Amino acid sequence: MNKETIIKISDLAKIDIKDDQIDDILTSLEKILNLVDEMNSVNTDNVTPMSHPLNLKQELRKDIVGASDERELFQKNNIHTDNGYYIVPKIID
Repeated sequence: MNKETIIKISDLAKIDIKDDQIDDILTSLEKILNLVDEMNSVNTDNVTPMSHPLNLKQELRKDIVGASDERELFQKNNIHTDNGYYIVPKIID
């Protein structure tokens, strides 16, 4: 990682970085990349993947149908309906 790389990344990302910020950004990115390298060096072959760090289980509700089709009730007060469908303006030719 060098200053030219920082400038190229900021240009590609359309981020305006001032010249006096480049050194600080370079230092921060190097620290991040070093941390990633350190994490990649850890052997995780015998570690079971987790979906959540606290190993929580999501409690799901029972799948019970609770509401019926109330389309006619909802469309009763709308004049822009036809045969159960809502009539909307055409937007694509």
